[in-house]
Amino acid sequence: MDRYESLVKKEGILKTVFKNVKSLASSDVFDRIFITGVSPVVMSDITSGFNIGENIYFEADYNDLCGLTEKEIHEALIRLADRHNGDDNNDTINNGKDGLEIMKLYYNGYSFSKDAKEQVYNPTLALYFLKRFQKTGTFPDNMFDENLAMDEGKLVYISGIQGGNQLIIDLMHQGHRVEINEISRKFGIRRMLSDATHDRSFLISFLYYFGILTFAGVTDEGKRYLKVPNLIMKRLYVERINEMFIPEPLIRDQGKNAAEALYTKGEMGELCHFVEQTFFKVFRNRDYRWANELTVKTAFLSLLYNDILFIMDSEKELGRRFADLTMIIRPDMRKYRLLDILIEFKYVSLSDAGLSGEDARKLSFSEVAALPEVKSAMGEAEKQVKSYRKTLMARYSDLRLKSFVVTALGFDRISWREVKNIN
Repeated sequence: MDRYESLVKKEGILKTVFKNVKSLASSDVFDRIFITGVSPVVMSDITSGFNIGENIYFEADYNDLCGLTEKEIHEALIRLADRHNGDDNNDTINNGKDGLEIMKLYYNGYSFSKDAKEQVYNPTLALYFLKRFQKTGTFPDNMFDENLAMDEGKLVYISGIQGGNQLIIDLMHQGHRVEINEISRKFGIRRMLSDATHDRSFLISFLYYFGILTFAGVTDEGKRYLKVPNLIMKRLYVERINEMFIPEPLIRDQGKNAAEALYTKGEMGELCHFVEQTFFKVFRNRDYRWANELTVKTAFLSLLYNDILFIMDSEKELGRRFADLTMIIRPDMRKYRLLDILIEFKYVSLSDAGLSGEDARKLSFSEVAALPEVKSAMGEAEKQVKSYRKTLMARYSDLRLKSFVVTALGFDRISWREVKNIN
């Protein structure tokens, strides 16, 4: 604290810099001053050192000032694709159509004003992609630029605050969005370090300022929606959840192996067994708000999430309804022996089944599946899967689709079955 205050208080170097800029602004040296890249923590603590500034980051006119629009991205892709037209080893579609769709999913979605009409693309990530496309005519295997790895640390910070873990879990549910009355505008270091000020509004605002959440609209009650912008940011949340629930790296590796068995061989059993033995033990010992299929879906999503090989989507809209989890192989990854995956989840509480957790854990797999409540949930899920599958097959011409229904009995047992691709 002493070191920090020596920088921003009294005659500290940061405060001195801003005081000089403020002084020069009143002379003929500067006509206009534009400052970006300085966190609201610093600006809150410098206070009188630069009290002539006007915050414009909520204004719709400046929403795309530090981002790239879809028109700019599309034009760049067309030009770069033309360079590689006729390349012998070019696996991409020359008009850049696939590139635009991929970039939209991974890099788009940012809106810094509730009144903005257009979302923008993350420029760091977009340039990372375009450089690779310019050089080789192909997409990067890993869509994540390591220059943004520091964003991971912000989620680690949030998860260390009371209520932070629950917020991260909430953001994996209900369209990956949360509500807030108003974004906080002040973030002094004392507030950052004081547990007394770490309410839910603080947590959400912190994630907004660092680009890990973004505006998504306004509710009928006048609250602001904020959401996870894109697949790259979802990856950070998923990885944090995985580390929260399974801190041991070797056990996490076992979960990844079980997930790989599903999307390479179509084998679901190993993954369900892993969730029973690891995630469910954690869920039984913690008082999380979501005790339903959303929590079960989060467990599976955290293990299956692989945006290097797949376009991952939970709650994908299919025929005006939403599938729980789809894994569609990326266009540039269809050369590998992988499977597209569709999963629908259901949850049956122990009380509805008339069982205790101990009783449920004693049942065999076939006995769990034979429970009337589980059979009913599985039947409902299968009807949904069949409907979603028809929509997916119509939308994509070359799917290698494997479909499954998964029902959790409390946080104790899992029943699952494959829904065969028969109309």
